[in-house]
Formats: sequence, C-alpha cells, structure tokens
Amino acid sequence: MLVHNAGASFGRRELTVDGHERTLQVDHLAPYLLTRLLEERLRTSGARVVTTSSFAHWAGGARRGHVLDSRGRYVASRAYARAKWCNVLLTRELARRWAPEVTATCFDPGAVATSFGRGGGVIGLAFRTPLVAFARTPAQGADTLVWLATADDGWRNGRYHRDRAPAWSALSARDDVRAGELWETSARLVGLP
Repeated sequence: MLVHNAGASFGRRELTVDGHERTLQVDHLAPYLLTRLLEERLRTSGARVVTTSSFAHWAGGARRGHVLDSRGRYVASRAYARAKWCNVLLTRELARRWAPEVTATCFDPGAVATSFGRGGGVIGLAFRTPLVAFARTPAQGADTLVWLATADDGWRNGRYHRDRAPAWSALSARDDVRAGELWETSARLVGLP
C-alpha cells in the first residue's frame, strides 16, 4: 500500500531548489517521484496506490501540450487546483501503465477542518473564518482514504472517488493523451527515464 496524503498550498509563488513551483512539487512531483522509485516493490507486491486529490481539480485543467506549464501570473488557488488535477490524471495513467500488478485510485476528502492552507491565499481564507465549523472532521475526511486502501470492492481502478464511491472528475482529467503527457513530462522534470 502506498498512500499519498501530503499536500500544501502556498500564498505566493516560490521555486524549490529543484527549480519547480513549490505547490506543484509538493502535491504532484514528489508523489510521482516516490511512486516511480518504488515501482519494483509496488509491482511485485500487487500494491494499491491511493492519492488524496480535491474537488479543486475541476479548476486545474490544462491544454494538451501544456499540462505542467506554470507561466503567467501566480494565483495560489490555481496552482493548487492544477496540482490536484495532476493527481487525478496521474492516477489514471498509473492504473493504465502498471495494471494488473498495481491498482491506483484517488479521492476528494471534502473540506476538512485542519490547519491546511492557513497561510495560502484564497484557499486559506476559508480556514480563517467561521465556515470551518461546517467542514468535516479529520476522521470524516479520511474515511474514503481508508476505504480505498482496504475495501475489496466498490472502488474503481484509475478513478476519482468521493464518499466511498466513484465520482465525476473533470473531463480534462479523463483524457488519456494528457495523462500520458503528464507522465512523460513529470519523468523529465524529476530526472527519470
């Protein structure tokens, strides 16, 4: 089992020492790299990979040929949405490339009352208002993750889930051409073949 549950959103554009936009590196490139580095072990053990995405992915799509293009004015919520969109696309491509040895799913935990995003622009704004009282508890947010990691059936390989069921993802996040492009571009950015 490999669970990618770390994530972040940053209020201003920052580049990592690797030269990548920080939100993209934390939320997409790091899980991609870890998954690729564990490929042999995941394949030989029949592993399941579960990735935390977000409903925000609906606002993160990109045109074919530009899946990781981050030029232009930086907007924290847009950078986060793009990274979460990458999570959905990567799940699709991982399921396609490594099946049947490895299965991959992703999910939206919903708005969860944690300290996530407190410093990050518009996303963090909701966590600094009374609206947080309407958010899910951490246990409620983790419910679908635990289900995806342990359930024998009900979930779908390569799909996006919410509340223990397959859910609709953005049309652009179901594009096999973009998914393949994301895989190849991500490999180049992290220095893998």
